[in-house]
Formats: sequence, structure tokens, C-alpha cells
Amino acid sequence: MQPLIICTAENGHVLTDIPIDVDEGSTVTDFLPAERARGVTIQSAAISFHWPPLSNQSQPDSKNQQPTRPLVSHNINLIDTPGHADFTFEVVRSLRILDGAICILDGVAGVEAQTEKVWNQAAKNHIPRIIYVNKLDRDGASFEKTVKEIALRLHTWPALCQIPWWEGGDGRFMGLGDAVRLEAIKWPEGGDGRLFEVFQIEDLTWDPVLGDEIKKARVALVELLSEHDDRMVEKYLEYDEDHLAIPAEEILSSLRRCVIGKSTKVVPVFAGASFRNIGVQPLLDAVVQLLPTPNEVPNPEVSLGNMNATLRDLLDGKFIIEQDESKQKSKKETSLWEKPTMAVVQNLEACALAFKVFHDPKRGTLVYVRVYSGQIDRNKMLFNTNLQVCEKAQRLFKMYASDAIAVPNISTGQIGVIAGLKYARTGDTLIACTGLGSKIRLPPAPLNSLKLQSIEIPPAVFFSSIEPNTAADQKAVTNALNLLIREDPSLQLSEDEDSGQTLISGMGDFHLEIAGDRLMKDFKIKARMGKIEIAYREAILKPSIPLTYRFDQKIAGNRSTAGCIVYVAPISDIPTTGVDEEVNEPKFSTIQDGNRIEISICTSDSTPSTPDNLRGTPEQEPRIGDLPLSSVYTALTNGALAALSRGIVHRFPLYNTHVSITLDPKRDLSSDSTIAAISSAARLGIQEALQTTVQDAGTALLELVMNVTISVDDASLGAVSNDISSVRGGHIISLDDESPGGTVDVARIDVSKVYAPPDPFANPHASSSYPFDTETSASLGPPLTGQRTINARVPLKEMISYLKSLRSLTGGRGSFVMSPDRFQRVVGQREQNLLRELRGYS
Repeated sequence: MQPLIICTAENGHVLTDIPIDVDEGSTVTDFLPAERARGVTIQSAAISFHWPPLSNQSQPDSKNQQPTRPLVSHNINLIDTPGHADFTFEVVRSLRILDGAICILDGVAGVEAQTEKVWNQAAKNHIPRIIYVNKLDRDGASFEKTVKEIALRLHTWPALCQIPWWEGGDGRFMGLGDAVRLEAIKWPEGGDGRLFEVFQIEDLTWDPVLGDEIKKARVALVELLSEHDDRMVEKYLEYDEDHLAIPAEEILSSLRRCVIGKSTKVVPVFAGASFRNIGVQPLLDAVVQLLPTPNEVPNPEVSLGNMNATLRDLLDGKFIIEQDESKQKSKKETSLWEKPTMAVVQNLEACALAFKVFHDPKRGTLVYVRVYSGQIDRNKMLFNTNLQVCEKAQRLFKMYASDAIAVPNISTGQIGVIAGLKYARTGDTLIACTGLGSKIRLPPAPLNSLKLQSIEIPPAVFFSSIEPNTAADQKAVTNALNLLIREDPSLQLSEDEDSGQTLISGMGDFHLEIAGDRLMKDFKIKARMGKIEIAYREAILKPSIPLTYRFDQKIAGNRSTAGCIVYVAPISDIPTTGVDEEVNEPKFSTIQDGNRIEISICTSDSTPSTPDNLRGTPEQEPRIGDLPLSSVYTALTNGALAALSRGIVHRFPLYNTHVSITLDPKRDLSSDSTIAAISSAARLGIQEALQTTVQDAGTALLELVMNVTISVDDASLGAVSNDISSVRGGHIISLDDESPGGTVDVARIDVSKVYAPPDPFANPHASSSYPFDTETSASLGPPLTGQRTINARVPLKEMISYLKSLRSLTGGRGSFVMSPDRFQRVVGQREQNLLRELRGYS
């Protein structure tokens, strides 16, 4: 759709006069090298233009008729978002700040899986939408099937405002039938889309089939609107129940009420072929006529501390900000208290939401904002209420994809860019207040806590490691990663404590591939991305016998001695109450890294001397000889942790192991004893105890198991469940219906009652009003009766590349989230396969 929008829409700035094409990578909004190389949209991009254009240069030739449209020119902020599932966060953050949306469907593919997800996201945000069925000039395009799928998969009533015009009824796609204005629009073959002809239906004597179908489309449109709009019923009766007599303006008004209203399930549907520039001008007319202006959308919600309201109520003084809820105020006190509160609110000059950050190699960091109230002026000091910092808006821009035009201000309802902000992130609220920066450093309370609703970041589901090529590259890699994650918060960084790897996670393999590509090519860093090293653990199977160990070696040239009694066992073999305690043998117990360490020190004092009560001045701290008792506990604990950090058989850290250390100062310590010797005695003694139990019973190999929640449709439930339990060695815990709060309320629509014109290749005997037979129904696939949730425990190793499999099993409609649960023993064939893999065998 962009070729005509960008080439003909003007706003005092010429973007391009050269035809552009998504497939050729020349689209203006796809300006990243990776986007142009792959021919796909990777990030959201914004452009601003006027429609109808302010200049007459781009209007159709005066010799050609055009649809009657006495429209006032409007400024439109258009955001082009990706269609790939891996870049869904770009859609999420764009939907957060938009007032309306155009859902573009492929006339060949129909309603795809990602379309359903984005549609539901828009519905949750109450975004008014219209639908544009594109690519009707391609082989295999089916407008009829696509319309049926809108009802079946998007659960909304399609209100057909246009129908395709096929040459001769079954030839090439050459124009549109307008059911609103009762006219036909024809574009000449090979044109650039600026020239077109308009015919009234009474003039279509040479194509009566199209004229009849436009009338049927008008009847279906009025009938549908009458079911959802009472005022349309009144108009229908006013014009003597004549569907064709109702003026086009009344039809548009009814459509607008249905689009903007939250309770209706009607969406206008338009048609076209953007590659040939057919249908784009009427679509832009529909944007102006049907979608809301900033003043017509619900006022944004804000929070001040723990109180919520709308921004308009706050500015109008309807929302009373209580500064001290604990105090009861009389009427006189209340009136005195309200005046300064209103004075504080009146200090608010502007309020905006940062919804995107982009690092431009020439202009530096660009922060995209939507202004919800007031006006942001150049060089204005802004306060970030999320980070509690002030920054100056040094330069302001209106963006035209990668091009930028400097502007003096960004006003209410507009989208603009602020250059030079060092701290602002996606989802931060920026406010401007009177005197901020010159007279005051912070906005007055409670404005300093004012926050717009933030942007929800979806959880990452795909992981990879990233490592610098050399140690010298580490700083550059870290800086580049921080910039990349500030741009795209759906990328997340973490460090694996076991392997030391830096892990980068995102929404899919393509997402991480693009991230890696940008790091290497755009940020010019030297690093490599690879597979994750899975963390495994070892566990002993049987307890050892109590073992007395004596350490006697030279440390730093001085003889050091120490001893202790150690005992190791699986935690499950130890009673929860522990070993019977003696009065003079207090125990200290700690659980670290899945192991429990219990330390007993025999003292003559009957008062328990554990680290919890060894606090105070050094003179007051209990001692064993010359050694502080707390340091002895620390030394024994560190020795135990060191011994458990490396297993005996597979060299993985030990897990689920109980360690008991008993130290008798009279028996185990001497004047030569040091803290280092005590720690070494504990470490070597535990290693020896582990060796004895391993010789008798061996060890078990443990792997990390994840809690996985998978959302699928009913049709895919069986295949996904079987894959989890049979192929991936997982355990299904429960199968539940999707929670009501997690999805949009879905009402089934009887698709047989949905009007769609027959395609050129359709069965001529089928009813043109309801051409939906059993064969067509089967071709649309199984109806989506609802979403189901699978709760399961699955080994992490099997979830690394699970996203690809899930999309394959569900036709792209499945999603999942996961979190670590526990380490679990590997048994059977999985254990044999894993051991072979760890030894380096395929």
C-alpha cells in the first residue's frame, strides 16, 4: 500500500518520485539494510502526510472523474509495522499509541495466524479498525474466501464497502465497485494509480453483472448496519425501506459509529491491489471518514502513586489528588487544600509517552513520542517520571521513515521524535512543567509520579549465546548490546552462572538472527553467536558413612592443621527435623544452589553460637582460640560449597545433596589451625566422602525442567500434547480453557450469513448472496472454537528450538511462555542419549 501513499501524499516534504516496491526492497519505511536485503519489515517506521493532499499536483487529472469526497485535509501519522511473528513487539508498542488501524490482508493467503494475534491485540487495546484486502491482482486471489475468513477467524462482521471489479466478470482485476456511493471505479492498466474513472451504476449498461452485484452489496451493507446501529434503522424506515435510496453520507455516518463504538463487532472492508496502485485513494478517504481523531478516542489512563484516573479528568480538576489520606479535612480545610492542588495541576504543560527508541548513526539516539496533552517545545526541559530524571529536548523532528524534518514543537495528538535524550526508554512518561529546569529541579508532587499506562513487553521464548571474539572486544560488545536492547526491549540479556555465557533471548530465531546481523554490520562489533550450554547437575544416590578428615599441610610456608567430621547424603534421605541435637552442639543450616549445608560446632557455652547471633563489636564476638567463631562458620561453608561445585563422575555441580559438618575445637583444632586450613579440611573431607558413596552407588544426572504454559486452539490441542509428552519427554500437568482475562471475548459468527461476492472461478450455481457451501467451508480449515492452555513440565534442552515446532504444529497460532521449575533426574533412553552427546558422540 505504501507506493501510492508515499508518492502522492505531501506535507511540505518530497519523499520520493520514484516508484517503490516492497519485494524489491525499495520501500521508504523499510530503510534498514537488513530490511532491504531480505525484503521484509523488521521494525516499525513512522511517516506523516496530509490527505487529501495540500498540493494539487498529486490530484487526479481533471478530465477524469473521481469519487465525490468533500474532505478537509487531515494530517495522518502512519506507522508501518512488521508482519512477521518474531517482531510482534513492534506491533504491540505501536498499538499502544495509535488511534486507529488498517488491517492489511493478503487476498491470496487470507487471514493468517499472525493476523489473528495482532487483531486480538488491537481488540484488547480497543483500537478502531478497518480491513483492506490487498493483492487481488495476483493468481489465486480470493476475495470471497478472505471475507469469510474475516468472520470465521477474526470473529467480526465484515461490512463490505467495496467489491472487486473483474474484467468481463472473470478476467483481470481492474477496479472496484463502491457499495457506499453506488458507483464503480476503474483504473487503467499500466498506470501509476493517479488516474481513474468513476461510473454510476445506471451507466454500467455494458457490465450489468457488476451493477447488480453492487446493489446486492449495498443491500447487505444496510442490513448489517441496521442490526448494529439503531439510527440506521430509522434512516431505513425514513427512506421507505429502500436500501439504495439511503444517501452515502448516512451510510458513512453509520459505519463510523460502528467502527468507533466499543460494543459493535462490525468492521468495514475495502479492496485493492497496492502493487498496481488500485484502491489506495478510496482507502485513504476511508481513514479520514471512518477512523477517529485524537479528540474522539478514549482519554488515556494515568496513575499518580496508587490512584488511577484519566488524563482529562486530572487536567479538568475532576480528579482530586489526596496528599494526605490519613487526615480528615473539614469543608474549609478542603477548599483551602483544593486550590493549591489545582495550581499544581495547572503547572503541567505537556504529557507524552515514549514508545520507541532508535539509534541513528548520524543523529544519535532518537526517542519517538506520542503527545497526549499540551505541546513539547524545542529546548524544553522534560521530566521522566519513571526514572526520575530531567533531560532537555534539544532537537525535535517529524519523521518520514529515515528522513527527518526539524520542527519547533510537537503538539497534542501528534507523533514526533526527540533527539539527544540519554535515559528515556520505551514506555517512559515524559512531562513538561512550568519553571522546570530554570526555577525548579523536579516537578511538584504529585506530578512527579504521573505515569501513563506503560507498554507490556512479551516474554522471550528463544535463546542464544553471544561472546566477543577477544577479551578486548568485550566493552564494545557490551555497549552495543545495551544500545540494541534500549531500542528493542523484547531482547533480553542474562548470564548463565554455570557456564558463564552471556545469553541473549528474543521472540524467535529470526529475531535473534536480525539482532546478530545488526550487531555485526550496523554496530561493527566483533562477536559470535552460538548455542546455549545447557546446565546439568549431578546427585548422589546413597548416603556415606561419617568420615573424619584431618588436614595437615603447609600454607604459605607455615604448617596448618584442622579437622572435622563430614557426612553426605541425598536430601530426601535426611529427616526434615535433622539429626538429634545436643545442648552444647548448636547447628547452623543453610540452603544454597539446591544443597543443604549443616554445621555443628561443639562449644562449652550452652548458648547457641550461630552466625545469626554472632553480631556486635569484635570484642564481644565469641572466639575459638584466636579465631572468630563467625569466620569459622564462613570457612566451613565455603569449603563445602567448593566441594559441591564439581561432581565426581560428570564434573557437573552437585544438587540435592545434604552435607553435615561437625567440628570439635578440642579435637579438631590446635594452635596451628587457620581459617584457610579449616576451609580446606571441609572441602577435602567432603570430596572424600563423595568419592566413597559414588564408588558404591554411582550418581544420577539431572537436567533443568521448565514450567511451560502453551496456548493453542482446539484443533491443535492433540498434536501439541502428543509432541510434549511423547517426543520431548515432558509431563502434562493440566489442560485448561484460556483464562477470560487473557483473551478477547469471542462470539461465534454464522459464516453462512456473511455476504461476499462470488470470485470469477466460483461455482456459478452458488447463491451470490451467501455463496458459502460445504466445500468452501472445508477449504477455510477447522473453525476456531476456542483457545486451550496446556500446563506442562518439559526439559529445557527440548525447549531451546521449540518455537519452530509449535508454529508448525499449530499453523503459526500457538504461543508459549516458560520459567525454571526444578532439576529432575534423566532416566532411560534420554539418559543414554544425553551421555553419548556429552562424550562427544552423535
